[in-house]
Amino acid sequence: MTFKLKKSTLIAGSVLAATLTCSSAGLAASELAYVTNEKDNNISIIDLDSLAVIDSIDVGQRPRDIIFNADRSLAYICASESDTVQILDLKTHQIIGELPSGEDPETIALHPNGKIIYTANEDDAQLTIIDIEKGTVISQVDVGVEPEGLAVSPDGKIVVVTSETTNMVHWINTEDNSIFANTLVDARPRSVVFSPDGKQLWVSSEIGGTVAQIDVATHQIVKTFKFNIRGVHRDRVQPVGILFNQDASKLYVALGPANHIATIDTAQMAIDDYFLVGRRVWQLAFNHDYSRLLTTNGVSGDVSVLDVKRNKVLKSIKVGRYPWGIAILEKSET
Repeated sequence: MTFKLKKSTLIAGSVLAATLTCSSAGLAASELAYVTNEKDNNISIIDLDSLAVIDSIDVGQRPRDIIFNADRSLAYICASESDTVQILDLKTHQIIGELPSGEDPETIALHPNGKIIYTANEDDAQLTIIDIEKGTVISQVDVGVEPEGLAVSPDGKIVVVTSETTNMVHWINTEDNSIFANTLVDARPRSVVFSPDGKQLWVSSEIGGTVAQIDVATHQIVKTFKFNIRGVHRDRVQPVGILFNQDASKLYVALGPANHIATIDTAQMAIDDYFLVGRRVWQLAFNHDYSRLLTTNGVSGDVSVLDVKRNKVLKSIKVGRYPWGIAILEKSET
């Protein structure tokens, strides 16, 4: 690869070997959750066996989204106020380089081919397309105001981005990086996710208080879901992160300052449950066998761990200030 290397990573072989031994010995048996903390400029690492924070890694300013590369040996981190995507080696827990991202990268998505990264530049109203191996920007696409949510279709032919202020989903052809359709949704769309078969797109709208199901073939909204939690004012119900379970029978929805997550039964097309978690729940991630769901809770500064089978929150784990993104690495990969 030809991405830009940090000077601090050019360490002698003996030092690297020692780092590998120290870093790997205690982590090899664990399933690890990597949580970005916006206000602390670091990542908390949670051992999912002990349900405790075991380490932290200093990164760039205001880290938000985090994803893994194709072989899950590296993590890519949106360091929003550093205007870069940082590259974290998951064996050594060292930042080994960075990718050009445009200004204020907030979210990030990987093309199924593992060679291209997309990042939403909130301040510039652009989508930046990055060649990972070359470490260069392929193109920048002008989109609506305050782009955030990103998703790539399972076949890799479409990338979608939401614009929070324009209230739109923009549909982009990955062959020529051109916008070929726009869908108007409710106020302040945040997250998007394709169904596994690529036929549906689901979109959360924070201020609208809704989640929309969109037909990919027509780009039209099929159904809109509105949430009602007893004892919680509707203005506090602000959907953000969304995530399918293993067989896509349920969609899990983080409801922001409502301090709950909701589940949508995708066969019955109905909201079927709510779970109380931490304050200002942002994002969601499943562990490797989908038995546990973790949520990042910005205001309470913790991560909630939900036992999916028992529909019970097992524990709240204190992390850094304003946790935002989360990604989980399987035991066999650490």
